[in-house]
Amino acid sequence: MAEQHAPPVPPKPSPGSLIVTFYGAYGRDLAPDGRVPIAALIRLLAAVGVDAPSVRSAVSRLKRRGLLTAHGSGSKAAGYAPSPGARQLLEDGDRRIYHRPVPDRQWLLAVFSVPESERQRRHILRSRLSRLGFGNAAPGIWIAPSHLEPEARHSLERLGLSSYVDLFRGTHAGFEPTADAVARWWDLSAIAALHRAFLTAHEPVLSSWVRRRKIPPEAAYRDYLLALDSWRRLPYADPGLPPALLPDDWPGERSARVFAELHSRLHAPGARYAAAQLSPD
Repeated sequence: MAEQHAPPVPPKPSPGSLIVTFYGAYGRDLAPDGRVPIAALIRLLAAVGVDAPSVRSAVSRLKRRGLLTAHGSGSKAAGYAPSPGARQLLEDGDRRIYHRPVPDRQWLLAVFSVPESERQRRHILRSRLSRLGFGNAAPGIWIAPSHLEPEARHSLERLGLSSYVDLFRGTHAGFEPTADAVARWWDLSAIAALHRAFLTAHEPVLSSWVRRRKIPPEAAYRDYLLALDSWRRLPYADPGLPPALLPDDWPGERSARVFAELHSRLHAPGARYAAAQLSPD
């Protein structure tokens, strides 16, 4: 039987995760170079319940990981911006987070062979394919909906792993129903649990905004940032499998609609609040 790779349960929002989410949603566009003063970053994270010491500690960790770079240290304009690598990751995430794919019932196979002497590369390759949303069909064989091909190629080339992988496209012609095979390749129960957790946390938030006539920018910013932080991992756990191959009570489309509606209602008002924190009165 193929090895099952259950998607991780989304963690509670951490200061570091919320900072990355903030730069993805707003920070990289607030200034030409994406630089946000630390004082403004502290105000912006306070709106979602993160205190100043936690922000500073999280910024230090993100700097060590190469995701944030410091600019203008010691000056009034001192601040932090996404590193070039982090900006690329955010741009890659845009395509997955904000655009729901339309499956074409074609599949992408990734077949790899890594020499025993390069075991670390084998681990990185498996981890990357899993994070992209591939299911494990058999040892050394991973499968995903065909629309992941451009992202998979880009990611493997960027990591210098493309020489170890052969990619194939085609249809499933096995001896069992495709829906049964999909249930082996992905842990559908775990993915459904992530969708339901998102709905439990954020569907009531959407309902409350639907009943409101005014949209206060700070409240919009807070609710949107928390929803985005929760949602942004889901399109990787759930790579956009064909609905006909999923259980009848599949919650994925519903959670996608909830996030899309929150984005439509709250992102722009939240941007006004974020911009105001760069130069408060």
